[in-house]
Amino acid sequence: MDARTTDIELKLLIDAIFHRFHYDFRGYAQASLKRRLTAACERFDCATLSQLQDKVLHDPETFPGLLDYLTVQVSDMFRDPAYFRALRERVVPHLRTYPSLKVWVAGCSSGEEVYSLAILLREEDLLDRTLIYATDINTGALRRAEAGVYPIDRIAGFTENHRRSGARTSLSDYYTAAYGRAVFDKSLKKNVVFSDHSLATDSAFAEVHLVSCRNVLIYFNRALQDRALGLFREAICRKGFLGIGTKESLNFSAHAQAFEELDREQRLYRKRGDA
Repeated sequence: MDARTTDIELKLLIDAIFHRFHYDFRGYAQASLKRRLTAACERFDCATLSQLQDKVLHDPETFPGLLDYLTVQVSDMFRDPAYFRALRERVVPHLRTYPSLKVWVAGCSSGEEVYSLAILLREEDLLDRTLIYATDINTGALRRAEAGVYPIDRIAGFTENHRRSGARTSLSDYYTAAYGRAVFDKSLKKNVVFSDHSLATDSAFAEVHLVSCRNVLIYFNRALQDRALGLFREAICRKGFLGIGTKESLNFSAHAQAFEELDREQRLYRKRGDA
């Protein structure tokens, strides 16, 4: 099939998803969408995107599974340990000055970053006065995040990342292992609100001191990146903080001037006092 036909089918499928299910992927980078939907076609035994569209619209069990392809479910606890070390060293000293804190983990997927931040904040004696908003558009991923259960074979990698992040405790203090699974301590999510939220269609919902949205913007086109950064700018309090992925940048964004670099390598920014 020629590329032009595939592009037409892609647009029709994404439009159909928006009108039928109210999930807006129209601002996502097309090349990335095309790769993921090609994989979805194999999974659902569809020769074309048109066949996939027909199945999505007429088989109610298809869309929840397709959502796992449309939303990237790749993460690790303390992924990019240097980022979490930079949070400890550059951001936490400022967070200590607030009597209470709000943190927004946008695009939290299955929760690895949420638990990473909760553990970091507990190690820094800040978790008890922190409310964490963990949001994603994939409700299945949110349920997995809220459960806090991960395969035991992932724990060695999590543990090494945690150690390299400047850990003050052992990761084993925070989970119980049994039957090939690690179940993280319920106390870590006592102050976590898991909620469905779309950076493409929803509004900012609270004033927060830190937004961590890592490896999400790379899947958006420029217009949707600007929309998401506008939400973060609106949500972050005066002189609050923003963390994004190492392959992401505020350069050329409409909101770049609202932030100053705190750590260029780890993509940590601070909102300007006059922004």
